Amino acid sequence: MNNEENFLQKDSTRDEGNETEDNSMNKLRRKKVTKPHVCSTEVGEMDMSNSNDCMRDSSQILAPPQLSSRMKHIRQAMAKNRLQFVRFEATDLHGVSRSKTIPAHFFQEKVSHGVCMPRGYLEVIPNPKDSEMNRIRATCFNSDIVLMPEISTFRVLPWADRTARVICDTFTVTGEPLLTSPRYIAKRQLSQLQASGFSLLSAFICDFCIFGVPEFLNSKTISFPASTFLNNHDQPFMQELVDGLYHTGANVESFSSSTRPGQMEICFLPEFGISSADNAFTLRTGVKEVARKYNYISSFFIETGFCNSGILSHSLWDVDRKKNMFCSTSGTEQLTITGKKWLAGLLKHSAALSCLMAPTVSCRKRYSKDSKDLKDSVPTTWGYNDNSCIFNIKCHGEKGTRIENKLGSATANPYLVLAATVAAGLDGLHSSNEVLAGPDESIDFYQVETSEIPLKLEDALVALEEDQCLRQALGETFIRYFVAMKKYELENEEIAAERNKFLEYFI
Repeated sequence: MNNEENFLQKDSTRDEGNETEDNSMNKLRRKKVTKPHVCSTEVGEMDMSNSNDCMRDSSQILAPPQLSSRMKHIRQAMAKNRLQFVRFEATDLHGVSRSKTIPAHFFQEKVSHGVCMPRGYLEVIPNPKDSEMNRIRATCFNSDIVLMPEISTFRVLPWADRTARVICDTFTVTGEPLLTSPRYIAKRQLSQLQASGFSLLSAFICDFCIFGVPEFLNSKTISFPASTFLNNHDQPFMQELVDGLYHTGANVESFSSSTRPGQMEICFLPEFGISSADNAFTLRTGVKEVARKYNYISSFFIETGFCNSGILSHSLWDVDRKKNMFCSTSGTEQLTITGKKWLAGLLKHSAALSCLMAPTVSCRKRYSKDSKDLKDSVPTTWGYNDNSCIFNIKCHGEKGTRIENKLGSATANPYLVLAATVAAGLDGLHSSNEVLAGPDESIDFYQVETSEIPLKLEDALVALEEDQCLRQALGETFIRYFVAMKKYELENEEIAAERNKFLEYFI
C-alpha cells in the first residue's frame, strides 16, 4: 500500500483542526445577503410529504426553539409509527451510505452527543480486506469520528420495518468538521455561493440497472440472467420506490426505462441547496432495499462494463431564490453574461471535474465510445439543447434555462459532484475574461479556455492535482486522501475484476 501508507503517515503528523480554511472569495455583490427562508420539515401527526413542497435548505442551523419544535414532531412520528430503530447515515468518499443504527429510545440523547464511528469506514477503499485494514497504522486514520445528525433529514423509512434514518455530518472527536467529508465540502461551497449573492437550484438525473438473482460461476465471476425489466412490465417495483422516495423527502419528477435492458432513469425535482445531493444519496440505499424485496439486484454499474450516467441539472438564482440568473430577458435561447461566465468555469476545469465525476476506469469508457481514434483525451463539448454535449444548455420548459453537467457517472459521489460544479462555476464568475464582457447578451464565447477530458483515470488524477482552484475549494486534505485512494485502487485492483467489485459495492 505504498501510496496510501505514505500519504496517511504524512497526514497523521498534521493537526486537522489547525488546517487553514479556504480563503474567502471576494463578494461579487456588495449588497447585504439575507438568509434564505427554510421551511420546517413536519413529521409525525402531519403528513411527511407536506415539507416536500418547500425548497428546503438543510444546511441551515436550527435555533433552540426550532430544534425543540422539530424534536417534538420527531417524537410524535416515533410514537405513531412505533419505531424501534434509527439509522445515523453518512456518506463515505464513494458516496455510499455508512451507518450506525441505534434503538429509538436513545435518539434524543444521540442528537446531542452524536454517534461514534471509526474514521476508516468513511475513507477506506471499497470492500477492504482485513489484512489491508490492519496494515494502515496512521493514528489520524484509525481514530473515531462523530456522526452528528441533521434532524431536518429525519424520515421514517418506508422500505425498512419500524426504522427511521437521519443524514449526519461528520466531526472529529475534538469537534472540528471532518475535512474529507463530501457533505461538509458541498455545504462549504454552497456557503461560498451564497456569500457571492447567489443560490443553486439543482437536481440529479440518475440511471441504474435492475438484474435478476445473480449466479456465481466462480470466485471472480458473477453472471446475471437476462432481464426484461421495463417500467411498464414491473410497475409495482417502481411505484413502491418512487412513493418511498417521496416519503423520505426526495421528490421524483419522472422515471422511465432507459437504453439498455433492465436500465432505468430517475429524474428528481429540482431543489435549492444541499437537498439535491441528499436525494441522490437516499436513492442509492432506497433502490437497493426495495429491489431486494422483489428479489432483484440493483446496481449503478452496467453489466457490459460501463457505468450508468449521473447528470447534474442546475441553474443559478439570486440569493432570494426569485430570479433565474441564467435566463436571458431578450427572449432568445441564450445564456446571460452570468450564465456564460459560469459555463466558462465549467469548461476551464472540466479535466479535473471529470476525475471526481467519473472516478473509475469503467466510468471513463463512455467519453470515447463514439470516437474511433486512439487518443488520450477528448474535447469538452457544449451546446444549446443538444443532448450529445457534455454541457447541455437547456432553454425550454417551465424551469427556465439550466445547464446539464453530463460529465458524471451514477457511481460518483453526489456531494462531490455538487461541490466541484459550484467551485468551477464560481471561478468562472470571478473571472475577468474579456471575451465574456460587454453589454450585448447575444454574444458567444468561442475563445474561452477549455481543458480536454482525459480518457485514463491516471491522467485525470494529475489534472485534479494540478487544478489550483479545485484544490483550494475542496481542500488540500481531501485532495490528498482522494488521490491516494484512487492510486491505491489502480495499483492493487485487477481491472478485470472491477465489474464484479462495483456490482457488489454499488448495489
